[in-house]
Amino acid sequence: MFRSQYDTDVTVWSPQGRLLQVEYAMEAVKQGSACLGLVGKDGVVLAALKRQPNELSGHQKKLLKIDDHLVIAVAGLNADARTLAKVMRTECLNHRYVYGAPLQGARLVQDIADKYQRCTQTYVRRPYGVGLLVACCDATGPHLYETCPSGNFSEFVAVAIGARAQSAKTYLEKHHKTFKDTPVEELCTHALQALACVEINRWVGCTRQFFNQSF
Repeated sequence: MFRSQYDTDVTVWSPQGRLLQVEYAMEAVKQGSACLGLVGKDGVVLAALKRQPNELSGHQKKLLKIDDHLVIAVAGLNADARTLAKVMRTECLNHRYVYGAPLQGARLVQDIADKYQRCTQTYVRRPYGVGLLVACCDATGPHLYETCPSGNFSEFVAVAIGARAQSAKTYLEKHHKTFKDTPVEELCTHALQALACVEINRWVGCTRQFFNQSF
C-alpha cells in the first residue's frame, strides 16, 4: 500500500485537507462483506453475506441484536463491531432501567456517531474500521440508519454497504419506490434478490480474473 507522511496519525491533515487514517477506515468498510437494509410498511429488513476467513473456519456473525427493537448489520472489522455493539447494548439497558422504556433509535445512533467522531480527534486512538446499518422499530415507526467511521450518519429507505455493494444499490434504487407499502415478507424477497446481485458480480469478477491469469 502507498504510504504517506501524513497517515502516521489520525490528527494529521494532509495538504489536500484529508485525514488519511479516516479514509483508510472507510476503505475497510468497503472491503467488508456486503450487507443491506430496507424499510417497509411495518418493519425493517436487514440481510448480509456471511464470510469465512478460510475453508476450515466458521462464518463471521454479521447481524447483532442490540435490544428487542433494535438490530445492527456490520461491514468491516468484526472486532470493532463487537466493541460498538457492547456500548450500544449498555446504553439501551441503562435507558430502560432509568426510564422504563426502550431507547429511541435516532438518539442511540447519534451517540454512536459521536463516539466514532471522537476517535478522529484523539492522538492515541485509531478510527473504528466498521460501518453499521442500524434497524429499529420504536414509537416513531421503523427506521434504518447508516454510520460511517468519519462520524457521519444518515437515515435511508434502503441502503447497501460493503464489498461490491454497488450492484445491490442499483437493484434497490430501481425498486425503492415500492418499499413504503411493502410488507416484511416481500421485503425479505427484495433483500435476497439484491444480495444475489452482489454474488453474481463476485462470480463474474472471479471468472474474469481466472481467464486473465490463464491466458
